[in-house]
Amino acid sequence: MSSTYGKIFKIATFGESHGAAIGVVVEGCPAGVTFDLEFIQQELDRRKPGQSRITTQRREADSVQVLSGVFEEKTTGTPISMVIWNEDQRSKDYSHIADQYRPSHADFTYQTKYGVRDYRGGGRSSARETAARVAAGALAKLVLADLGVTVQGYVSQVGKLKLEKEYHQLDLSLTDTNAVRCPDPVMAQEMFDYIDAIRKEGDSIGGIVSCVLKGVPVGWGEPVFDKLHAELGKAMLSINAVKGFEYGSGFAGVELLGSEHNDAFYTDEDGRVRTRTNHSGGIQGGISNGEDIFFNVAFKPVATIMQEQESINREGEKILVQGKGRHDPCVLPRAVPIVEAMAALVLVDFYLRDRTIRHK
Repeated sequence: MSSTYGKIFKIATFGESHGAAIGVVVEGCPAGVTFDLEFIQQELDRRKPGQSRITTQRREADSVQVLSGVFEEKTTGTPISMVIWNEDQRSKDYSHIADQYRPSHADFTYQTKYGVRDYRGGGRSSARETAARVAAGALAKLVLADLGVTVQGYVSQVGKLKLEKEYHQLDLSLTDTNAVRCPDPVMAQEMFDYIDAIRKEGDSIGGIVSCVLKGVPVGWGEPVFDKLHAELGKAMLSINAVKGFEYGSGFAGVELLGSEHNDAFYTDEDGRVRTRTNHSGGIQGGISNGEDIFFNVAFKPVATIMQEQESINREGEKILVQGKGRHDPCVLPRAVPIVEAMAALVLVDFYLRDRTIRHK
């Protein structure tokens, strides 16, 4: 089972939803980075459960404990270990699915592939694993901050409720001022009410998280198989419930002519090479071109719902299965810091790789 990611800035996550703890080991972080534990905890707080009535009511402080790799608030260049202890497991909520397969969940595939599965909260397939990614991603953000690179995600769509404005038309500083993490206050309230109504029906809904990467210099990414956008796509598609990824003009670009889609170059007043449009989404030939990188990540509705659904048990017998316990009716609000974390991990890895091969 693959639980590692990255080539130079490497992470390995561990733990299960209802085990003793979850955590991450980060290898390849440069020495001397200021280790801001308060910032890392803030990022985890953005992802943790129980933030509002439209998220799971599991009560986890998600307090991170650093075991190694940091001395006097600086990274030492050795592996950094971070652990988050589980505190509010209710394994009995899952005893009814020990021999049942929930529709569209990982129950059947895990059982068939491994011959055994931890049914408590989905075990390793649970989105709780992403807390470890957020901790590592927060460290990556600290590295990027020293380089002047920022990562900003936000909810742009829930079901059919969609922001029509582009990211540069929005005040992204408003993203974390509401429970949905949508930077448009009016739309945020509509989205909240919609999710809350679906929650009361025992159902779930999906949507889109958009993300903008600013300050990325020219040259990050590598041609052919390790294109920057390909690695971003892989990182996003590794997140639970993600069904799609597009960057730049995305699928809408197929409606444009080449003469409309091409991004014309010019030199600005500071002598920098720029493009007048940005249909490329800040990436050309798999390498960053210095413009903003922006992309969308589509999340499906949460598979576990509180309504009865047809399924089968391990013996292949027809049954009715119904979710119990505490689940998100919509993952979007808590997915924003996860998307940001994975983007930051990709960028730092390419930064370090670029540093080793950069033409002088």
